Amino acid sequence: MATATTIPTTPQNSSYKGVLRGRRKDSTPTLFPDVPVQRDSGPDALLPPGSRPERVGIARLASSSPLADAKRGTEYFLLPVRSILNHCDSDRVPFSWTVNPYRGCEFGCQYCYARYTHEYMELDSADFERKIYVKQDAGPLAGRDLGMEKVQGEHIAIGTATDPYQPAEREFGTTRAILEQMATRKGLSVSITTKSNQVVRDLDLLLRIAAHSTVHVNLSITTLRPRLARMLEPRAPRPDLRLQAVRELRDAGIAAGVFAMPVLPGLTDAEADLDALARASRDAGAQWFAARVLYLMPSAQKQFLPFLYAKFPKLARRYREWFSHSNYAPESYQREISGRIAALRTKYHLGKLPIEPARPREDAPQLNLGLDFTPAAQSPQRLTDARSPQSPLRVLTNEDR
Repeated sequence: MATATTIPTTPQNSSYKGVLRGRRKDSTPTLFPDVPVQRDSGPDALLPPGSRPERVGIARLASSSPLADAKRGTEYFLLPVRSILNHCDSDRVPFSWTVNPYRGCEFGCQYCYARYTHEYMELDSADFERKIYVKQDAGPLAGRDLGMEKVQGEHIAIGTATDPYQPAEREFGTTRAILEQMATRKGLSVSITTKSNQVVRDLDLLLRIAAHSTVHVNLSITTLRPRLARMLEPRAPRPDLRLQAVRELRDAGIAAGVFAMPVLPGLTDAEADLDALARASRDAGAQWFAARVLYLMPSAQKQFLPFLYAKFPKLARRYREWFSHSNYAPESYQREISGRIAALRTKYHLGKLPIEPARPREDAPQLNLGLDFTPAAQSPQRLTDARSPQSPLRVLTNEDR
């Protein structure tokens, strides 16, 4: 019987309180850009008790954002922003531009690395799912940003830090407003990553984008077990609903695949569980199956480790061995999971992500290279040949400050 990978244990008398201290610089190569931890030193630390400096930047904007609504224990604020596209200059990710229509995410995933982005607004990372900031004027700003010379021909990844189809989207429609602008352009390269089946609501726009550009959708699914999924991702749609979204996207002719991200040691890494997820992805018509092991920043540890101590205490003690001094699991474990995922791709004839051709500038004639990258050519066979692994694994990148 297949079991989850064994994780080294730690002494029983070790203290949980020290898990966030004594962090060292991690030299392990990674696809994630470096991100700052909480600011607990520097000029602000010298201020007299009870005083605080004047807020600047995103913190100032967040503090003055009007409350738009409040329901289900969540507050929604309208955040004025200067742009919708965020430039990503890290060579560790295969895209140049990211779009996150919201700051904060209602799905409340216990392990979410993006909780640190709330700290830029001088909010506690625990507010990540309780205070959602809706970017104002998203449609007009996206239209302006998409016309910039430096954006032409570059890939745009939507949903790299927060989910573009979280419940707020039903009421505010920020993601749809951005897609409407993309549908008016030609020669774009766009990807969407989400945990929500709500993405199929925008099939009409995705088809319009696909008529003149390249677009694909990644459905993030960590486990097929409904009870475990509800514990890990309290307000995200059920795994079966996400798989159904893959099927609907594929039936409509939109390229789609599954991200088994993150793989959680001892929770979702059992061979039988990953095999079941890969098989279900294949059956839903997914064209690729990608995975990445948990990346646990300090801000995420503050949420995830207490959760583990409450629900999986024996496992929590073991996590300390790996994450008390590093955001990453040991390289040997990462290699083991990578090998396991590669074997599953071979077994179920699943590829990596499709190769994204460089898109022509909207105002430039397209060169004939003898390759067919037209939308009609994006059939499952042409887009992802399961026997020929294609582009490097795309992962979620951090949102700009």
